[in-house]
Amino acid sequence: MPAKSHATKKWSGEVTRHSNALDLQKSVFTQRDPRKIALSLKRSAERSRRRKAGPYQSAMSMLNFYINRGGRNLSANRKKILERAKTELRRAFGRGGQTAKR
Repeated sequence: MPAKSHATKKWSGEVTRHSNALDLQKSVFTQRDPRKIALSLKRSAERSRRRKAGPYQSAMSMLNFYINRGGRNLSANRKKILERAKTELRRAFGRGGQTAKR
């Protein structure tokens, strides 16, 4: 059986770059401020007309997808920022985001 090409192994990166649901701001997940990440995702989700779910679910799904895709390759600091972005996203959508542990 021939080895898979490099492109077929990296389908998840392609999803992040070319999601059919959200047009993401460039480098949104590399920002250091969880609030900026959350507000960017919220803006993208609210502007999208191609999403299949509501704006909150679409934004949270994209954030979770990115965190899961990164897996062990995410540094502890980067993962902490992204997890805080979840709380900020809940807060931005008025979904009862508790104060993040710092």
